[in-house]
Amino acid sequence: MSTIPAAPDDAVRACIEDRRAAFLDDLVEWLRIPSVSADPQHAGDVRRSAEWLAGKLAATGFPVAEVWETPGAPAVFAEWPSDDPDAPTVLVYGHHDVQPAARSDGWHSEPFVPEQREGRLYARGAADDKGQVFFHTLGVRAHLTATGRTSPAVSLKLLVEGEEESGSPHFPALLEEKAERLECDAVIVSDTGMWSPETPTVCTGMRGLTDCQIDLYGPDQDIHSGSFGGAVPNPATEAARLAAGLHDEERRVTLPGFYDGVVELTPRERELFAELPFDEPAWLRTAHSHATLGEAGHSTLERIWARPTAEVNGISGGYQGPGGKTVIPSEAQLKLSFRLVEGQDTEKVQQSVREWVAGSLPDGIRHEITFWGATRPCLTPPGHPALRSVVRSMERAFGQRVRFTREGGSGPAADLQDVLRVPVLFLGISVPSDGWHSPDEKVELDLLMKGVESAAYLWGDLAEHWSAEERASWSRSQEGRDDR
Repeated sequence: MSTIPAAPDDAVRACIEDRRAAFLDDLVEWLRIPSVSADPQHAGDVRRSAEWLAGKLAATGFPVAEVWETPGAPAVFAEWPSDDPDAPTVLVYGHHDVQPAARSDGWHSEPFVPEQREGRLYARGAADDKGQVFFHTLGVRAHLTATGRTSPAVSLKLLVEGEEESGSPHFPALLEEKAERLECDAVIVSDTGMWSPETPTVCTGMRGLTDCQIDLYGPDQDIHSGSFGGAVPNPATEAARLAAGLHDEERRVTLPGFYDGVVELTPRERELFAELPFDEPAWLRTAHSHATLGEAGHSTLERIWARPTAEVNGISGGYQGPGGKTVIPSEAQLKLSFRLVEGQDTEKVQQSVREWVAGSLPDGIRHEITFWGATRPCLTPPGHPALRSVVRSMERAFGQRVRFTREGGSGPAADLQDVLRVPVLFLGISVPSDGWHSPDEKVELDLLMKGVESAAYLWGDLAEHWSAEERASWSRSQEGRDDR
């Protein structure tokens, strides 16, 4: 997709090496703040984390660095305009809140007392996401030092959320409220990872999500299965029938219209996935599973990255104690989740679930469906000039070809895409062994510096290769699109 530069940028690397120790000292200080957004007892720590970051961004040189209030945890906004009036404007997204962590969870060190061991920094948030947010501070300094500029080659903005680990409940409203100040030509999300240290990759998409609970009600109370069984509807049986009917014999989802609008993988994208050094037995060990299974005609990577899915997350009803109890239960529950890909509409999928359930149940079974919200899928436009810049910058830092992945999970990237109406791109250097949300979360320090270096190259590459005409053409292409 691009060529690797003939020689490394010694000025960038020299600046990074010169400032590395001070950068890591600052990161360690930030990681000591237990900014756990899910725990109300840590609300003060989340605020302290936001204030710390705003202060550090100001010290880095950002002329604007603010703490933005929300009904929940605060976010941080920073801005550094370029002296070039025709420069692209880029918004970097990340989050400063972290998952809960305690030594008793299985950590080998205190999760909020960072430790360096064998070239790794262990602490909650080291990779997810403080380390990947913070590498942009040194990246912009290295960019300026190497180029002799006094402002970035792009107008640079940062938005660092404080509730991502709690589901971003107030993030869409914050985007709507601050849309004018967040106006940009592209978003860079640094909250993703790479395939491995030996195989640098760029993520090009995330699946969306909608999930629900279906409550089924039959008799007004548990009743004797001998006296009434076979003559009245059983809600536990109907929950099982719904679960069993969710897929056909080829493991395709049976909801009417479920695949409407799905953006299929191109042959080239399938080839790129197949180029990755995927070790299926090792993947199964990571999954604590014993065989692969899924939609016919697709590889494992295609199934988890680029195909929509339906999963039974839980099924319950009736007697659960030891031994037998011969009853027809009065109620049962089914929990389902749907991972969605580009082209699917979450509201249409939810309506399809409602119609499918209503049409599948017999008389005598009442039901209620509760949806817990939805996250839209997000896909970087293939061949976009900004994507080419991300790839070139990473190839320049890593000195080798960069490949492509997607992620099966979801996040707020689609909110950024939908509200700001700009392409979303991903620049992350974390690897699977970093243990996000797990004991002994860590970041590989050499890879963290590669993230710094990639960011240092990116701003100049975008300014050079993404013209005002191309940006205007993209904006025109988004006009008139239906709100989704």
